[in-house]
Amino acid sequence: MKSILGISGSLRQGSYNSALLREAVRLFPDRIAVADINGVPLYNGDVEADGVPDPVLQLKRQLADADGLLLATPEYNNSFPGVLKNTIDWLSRPSLDIRNVFHGKPVAVIGATPGGFGTVLAQGAWLPVFRTLGSRYFSGQRLMVSGAVGAFDDQGGLTDETVKKRLEQFMQGFIEFCGSSSDAV
Repeated sequence: MKSILGISGSLRQGSYNSALLREAVRLFPDRIAVADINGVPLYNGDVEADGVPDPVLQLKRQLADADGLLLATPEYNNSFPGVLKNTIDWLSRPSLDIRNVFHGKPVAVIGATPGGFGTVLAQGAWLPVFRTLGSRYFSGQRLMVSGAVGAFDDQGGLTDETVKKRLEQFMQGFIEFCGSSSDAV
């Protein structure tokens, strides 16, 4: 059975992206574990020189042990959020660890936003990052939830049946992708 580590790129308690990730876990509870990035400090080479912080080391172990990485990314100013990029930057440090953490690792990106264009620009912005890290980027499908205000209830439950079905299909495709072997994209 393949394990996928899910990370939400939003720290907001009522985050649509965290809710989307929780729905993926609900659909595939034995396949997805969610990591919390609240304790990841801002990247600083001086801090790294004194030793990689424990929250980062724990997250690196989780990712290294996982068969895939699923990011639920918001879109901020037509790109990905700094807090999520900061996390990926830390996970790639020291650079010798990239091979153990990211090389050949299947990666998929989903996202939700109140706006009308989904997270198309944020998702596209991740592609060169994961190419650089040598990951296998899942491009077989896309999942961008626009108008998220109407897709979730006040408690963060996904109520839009079309989006639920699309999420289920996306995750099935990604799980299959995690099980295939291929060179990094």
